Amino acid sequence: MSNTDRNKPEYRAILRSMIMLAIPTMIEHIMSTLMQYVDTAMVGRLGEKATASVSTTTTISWLVSSIPWAVSTATLALVSKANGEKNVPKMKRLTGQSMTLTLILGMILTGICVILSPYIPVWMGAEEAVQGPASEYFFIQSLSMIPRTAMYTCGAAIRATKDTRVPMRINLTANLLNVVLNYVFIYALHMGVRGAAFATAISYTIGGIVMYAVMMRRDELKYSHTDIRPDTKLLKEFGGIAVPAMGTSVTSCLGYVFFAGMVSGMGTVTFAAHSIAVTAEELFYIPGYGLRTATSALIGNALGERDERKLHITEYLSIQMTVLMMFLSGVVLFFVAYPLMRVFTISADVASLGAQMLKLVAFTEPFFGLMIVIEGIFYGKGKAKGIFVVETASMWGIRILSTFLCVKVWGLGLKEVWYCMIADNICKALCLTLLYVRDRKRAKWIIIDNNS
Repeated sequence: MSNTDRNKPEYRAILRSMIMLAIPTMIEHIMSTLMQYVDTAMVGRLGEKATASVSTTTTISWLVSSIPWAVSTATLALVSKANGEKNVPKMKRLTGQSMTLTLILGMILTGICVILSPYIPVWMGAEEAVQGPASEYFFIQSLSMIPRTAMYTCGAAIRATKDTRVPMRINLTANLLNVVLNYVFIYALHMGVRGAAFATAISYTIGGIVMYAVMMRRDELKYSHTDIRPDTKLLKEFGGIAVPAMGTSVTSCLGYVFFAGMVSGMGTVTFAAHSIAVTAEELFYIPGYGLRTATSALIGNALGERDERKLHITEYLSIQMTVLMMFLSGVVLFFVAYPLMRVFTISADVASLGAQMLKLVAFTEPFFGLMIVIEGIFYGKGKAKGIFVVETASMWGIRILSTFLCVKVWGLGLKEVWYCMIADNICKALCLTLLYVRDRKRAKWIIIDNNS
């Protein structure tokens, strides 16, 4: 029997594990995005100004969420590795440290967001009529920051035990609750944009509480009061992953803020088309993000088990599957672009312009998939610094600089702005691929080298 034949069962087993972990995450993302679609569509029925009021602070919300996301990335990598080692006491200590960071970061972020909420719409260049509702929307949402942070970190700890179904169910329930409350607050109580903000804040709060309660019911994750005491060694491990991951997210989201700010100055119709198109495209990222989460968890477990072959097969399969699925996703996006835009807006001008942008970006979905799956591989290994360098250089050296030239210097339109975005995504995919190839040649796989 050839080596290929002997390896087939091993490949099938890893592929099966990857699919079983990825499918619940994909479903979670699909339903979450669909609920966001419904959210956007419900607000969109109030008119273009209402849409702009909600969209103005979207990139700032991404920026804020990037901080707890970084902690959740470290939690997933470290807890999954400890799970592979069958080291339950360490899993408990890691969870305790993660929850301490969750509480501290949640309180700090709440204070910052509440204080800055009146100024953010002004900084984003929103029209005067939009600034008041946008500020109120962001303020109300920010009140749920602690439970929102808990949803990230507790969900990551649960996924690290190879359980993606429970986080999926909790997130689905929270999103369905958001839709129901949207209807009640926006339409039944006639609260408009303010009602949408209350619905979001309440659903985040309930979701975070439930996610924490479920995590604490797991024997391998349930921490004691001694586990929340600062552990220098474990916090250093957290920092080695979370700090560069946070830097990556912050520099990326700040780029999105500048990017959106430049687009918002192009007029309400243009900005509404841009914002809705960005939201619509999110559904087509889902296969990549689902596989990225599964890849990170499996790689962390393979490291804990010290199984080099399992690690390499996981990397190989995840890259192949993600690029293929994102190619198919791009094909679908191209053909449904205009009908999809019409779901979100009653304005034919907004829908037409947004559909043009979606058709442009559809051809580059495989590059985006390649980018995010390689990020998942690096995060699963605990290597985040290289991603930070690539993200920062490409975002600011390509997307922001070229967009500034297109909008502020040459006075070009939205199509050229999206070309800048596409160039950024392709550059990041290619650079991360080169980084991955170099890492495979140089790295000692059993060591989590946070200096990579």
